[in-house]
Amino acid sequence: MSGKVIAINISEKKGIIKKPIEVGNFIENFGLEGDAHGGDWHRQVSLLGQESVDKMIAMGATGLSAGSFAENITTEGICVYQLPIGTRLRIGETLQEVTQIGKKCHTGCEISKQVGDCVMPREGIFTIVLEGGTIKAGDTITVVE
Repeated sequence: MSGKVIAINISEKKGIIKKPIEVGNFIENFGLEGDAHGGDWHRQVSLLGQESVDKMIAMGATGLSAGSFAENITTEGICVYQLPIGTRLRIGETLQEVTQIGKKCHTGCEISKQVGDCVMPREGIFTIVLEGGTIKAGDTITVVE
């Protein structure tokens, strides 16, 4: 099972849309260098599939792009929210482990206000970085057996 990276996204503050960057430097036991969500905890990196973003667009959400759901890695071709906790992923040069599926949404999420729903609480996932390195758009995501 594999997919690919569509975008790497970063923000200096929590609770805001992340902006795409060319290359992300992911640090072991921290997450994305320079990102507000990095740190020594179980939600170092967030991932969301482009397929999930497309569901929201089909429901009428407008103005969505990579990082709109504050995800660090926008993926394609792999159903990330169906991966069991503990699954290890080789993403670019990194090795990451799935630690959480979904999360409680921010109160008053703009997307939820617009269309009455948001996919991130159900379909976004979180990982920790076991081996650091760089990730860029186009890199492969592979489930490590």
